[in-house]
Parts: sequence; C-alpha cells; structure tokens
Amino acid sequence: MSSLSILFVVVIIIAILFLAINLIFAPHNPYQEKYSIFECGFHSFLQSRQPFNIAFFIYALLFLLFDLEILLLFPYSVSSYTNDIYGLIIVIIFTVLVTVGFIFEVGKGALKIESNQVLSTDLKMKNMNLIITSIFNKTS
Repeated sequence: MSSLSILFVVVIIIAILFLAINLIFAPHNPYQEKYSIFECGFHSFLQSRQPFNIAFFIYALLFLLFDLEILLLFPYSVSSYTNDIYGLIIVIIFTVLVTVGFIFEVGKGALKIESNQVLSTDLKMKNMNLIITSIFNKTS
C-alpha cells in the first residue's frame, strides 16, 4: 500500500471518528418547533440576530487578504534561488500593490473602531457637573 493510500484511509477514519464523537456527546434537545415547517411569516421567539460592527468584517477581510498574500509569496521564497530577476520584479510589484492598498485603507480611516464605551473620567466629570448644577439650583 502506498503512502497516499494510507493517508486517504487515515483521513476517512479520523473524519468518521469525529462524526461519531459528535453524535455521542452532542446535546439532544428535541421539541415541537424543531420539527414544524418553517414559513417566512413566522415570528421568532426571541431576536436571534445580534448587532455586528462592520469594522470587524473589514478586519476579517484584511486578514484574509494578507493570508492570501503570504500564500502567493511562499512559492517564490521557496524557489528564490532558481528565479531570475524577472521573478523578483513580479514579487516586488505585487508587494508594492498590496502595501499601497493597505496604506489607502489606513488613510481612509477604515480600520478605526468607534467605541461606544464611556470612559470612567467622562462619568466622573458628568457626575461633578450634575452635583455642581444641583447645588447652584438649590441656592438660587
């Protein structure tokens, strides 16, 4: 048996093993609504969607982009001794294009995440302002 055949057999065995473990240990909570027909007009019991900031999606896209860049640059780094100057020029052009795109993203401010949190110093200042205005309102 060749090593490729052994690999296929091992992968199939591991996949079946993981599926069996999932079937054995996964929670099983059947109830009537699960087996009913889903129609577009049904109202859900609770709100199932959570608000999601689009900035996190942009970070995920950038991660994917740079991951693909590494994937495309890896063959050049492995065979850099056999590549000629032409291969080096192609890699430099590719890297410059990706870098210019990243600088454009940073320049547009697309990577800034607006925080909705209130700093504790802001709360202290608001409380102080409320106390001062209430004192002045009582005296006048």
